[in-house]
Amino acid sequence: MQKTLKKYFAVFTVPTLLAFCLAFVVPFLMGLYLSFCNFTTVTNAKFVGFDNYIKAFAEPDFLNAMLFTVKFAVIAIVSINIFAFALSLLLTRKIKGTNLFRTVFFMPNLIGGIILGYIWQSMINAILVKYETTLVANATFGFWGLVVLMNWQMIGYMMIIYIAGLQNVPTDLIEAAEIDGATGWQTLLKVKIPMVMPSISICLFLTLSNCFKLFDQNLALTAGAPSKKTAMMALDIYNTFYGRAGFEGVGQAKAVMFFIIVATIAITQLAATRSKEVEQ
Repeated sequence: MQKTLKKYFAVFTVPTLLAFCLAFVVPFLMGLYLSFCNFTTVTNAKFVGFDNYIKAFAEPDFLNAMLFTVKFAVIAIVSINIFAFALSLLLTRKIKGTNLFRTVFFMPNLIGGIILGYIWQSMINAILVKYETTLVANATFGFWGLVVLMNWQMIGYMMIIYIAGLQNVPTDLIEAAEIDGATGWQTLLKVKIPMVMPSISICLFLTLSNCFKLFDQNLALTAGAPSKKTAMMALDIYNTFYGRAGFEGVGQAKAVMFFIIVATIAITQLAATRSKEVEQ
């Protein structure tokens, strides 16, 4: 078997590796180079050094988008994971209809971001119109609207991952804790949470990456209004690249910085949470 795998290793590996290079590595390297250029197309790029990065940091809108994204990500990540874990604890108890509830809670994750944005825009505006205002009249409404939307979409998905982790906790550990006189709260903190750290690592990574990269929902719900105060980094990059002639290089520089920020935070988070995982 091993000889056969070694013999045909290249046949299965090379096409995938080639596709990965063409679809990711080459465009990434080209984008990295173009972030140091002024260009309108790839063929007329002119090297300008760090000018694009300097211009990006000089824009108040970009700095506001960065701060807004960080605030949104922190609140959304914490709230999504707390609610998802709480639901997973409830739905791993022996109660009727758990499969139905799991399906219902997971369904919002199947709806596209643009559609979700317009659905929640209509619902929130239907409430705010009674107070003679709208979602885009105040940045605070837009911020919390995005938080609620992201929670509604992702809680069910994270809940499924937490349920899988809780179901893999050895029952003998829980029984041993009960025999030793541990309360339900102590069992949760000392047994269940340490044993589901792999699920926590995955959920934190997924929520972190999705919250930072949020674009569709932001575009549909507020489109950055009012006055770009609710524009997140992905939307700001899009508006710079496609909405401002001659600023393609600046938009590309913002995209590179965005990648570095998200990658650094995600890798740090994975390292921190995986170091606390317990081997079963």
